[in-house]
Amino acid sequence: MITGVSLEEAVARMTSPLSPLGTESLPLGRALGRTLAADITAPLDHPPFDRSPLDGYALRSADLAGATRDHPAVLEVVDTVYAGDQARIPVKPGQAVRIMTGAMLPPGCDCVVPQEDTDRGDPVSVFVSLKPFQNYVYQGEDYRKGALLLGKGTRLDAAALGVLASAGLTDAEVCRRPRVGLLTTGDEVVSPGTPLPTGKIYGSNQMLLAARLAELGFETETAHRGDAPAAVAEAMKQLLKSCDVLITTGGVSVGDKDIFHQALPLLRAEQVFWRVDLKPGTPAMYSVWQDKPILSLSGNPFAAFTTFELLARPLLAALSGEEGPRWGEGVLDTPFPKASPRRRFIRGRYENGHITLPEGHSSGMLASLVGCNCLTELPVGSPPAEAGTRVRILLL
Repeated sequence: MITGVSLEEAVARMTSPLSPLGTESLPLGRALGRTLAADITAPLDHPPFDRSPLDGYALRSADLAGATRDHPAVLEVVDTVYAGDQARIPVKPGQAVRIMTGAMLPPGCDCVVPQEDTDRGDPVSVFVSLKPFQNYVYQGEDYRKGALLLGKGTRLDAAALGVLASAGLTDAEVCRRPRVGLLTTGDEVVSPGTPLPTGKIYGSNQMLLAARLAELGFETETAHRGDAPAAVAEAMKQLLKSCDVLITTGGVSVGDKDIFHQALPLLRAEQVFWRVDLKPGTPAMYSVWQDKPILSLSGNPFAAFTTFELLARPLLAALSGEEGPRWGEGVLDTPFPKASPRRRFIRGRYENGHITLPEGHSSGMLASLVGCNCLTELPVGSPPAEAGTRVRILLL
């Protein structure tokens, strides 16, 4: 096992041997947030016919030459076409067809006059002139049959799913997401909703990380164990049987009860690295059991959250074929008063290129994370950061 690696080396050692877990076909109603596994081409033109963009009258623009309110063009109304109807009667010179939004345009017309510019009579008086193909939606205006509809790697948001539905599709081939096991540890941890004995704390890591995984779209199976190495090893084994990857919190530092140093050998897991050159969350550890990744994070809540974003998210991206963490830059509006002898990540709020910092940056503090949407990176050896400093950020 390697001791002491950079963040970049840690990510590379985790992700380089991995490949996406494959694909699955999902109904569109269950595919929100998933990533397309292959290109999708349009099976038809959309719209599949020329149609009206408004309620009014389909007619020939030549019949409206010089029309005004004082000198309207008067046309015979020969048919009415509603959305969903098939237009059957062609428009001839001196004629119009009453038409509704989205309805198929009849043969012979080359424009649609809004009903507000008519007297809605029969015959109908039209008070304006139009150019050819004004207020006219062409067949295939949105996309043509055979065109690339959505490319491989597209994240299926509401608009993308709407496009697929407009093409008559019911399912999509997407990248399979790993099922994540989440094991929290510690004799000191008590479940919320139970009495709190002296010396104990309510556990937050399981809720914190399970909720974050749910935000990212991953299904999670959770468990908690105390500080007995054999019990922890057995819990890890059971979670790994039903999950593709395991994330643990607590027990990875150098104290008497940092039990993963005993539990992982009991599991016969291959330990890849321990300790990453960053703060908070230095003691992070990575192992592999039967080709399944195990990422063990610090038990301090903010340290667990930070290393989840920096380490777990690239790991999950490698397994799912989805987008990993997104980096950016911004300017500090709030000074940070401490020097950073080690590469440091602090919580912050990013908006319009500027970052404000909350009060409280201890790795055990969680309340000051509320409302934050980025992690701000302070490079190794940085002096106290002044307002106006340009920094790199990880967007949450």
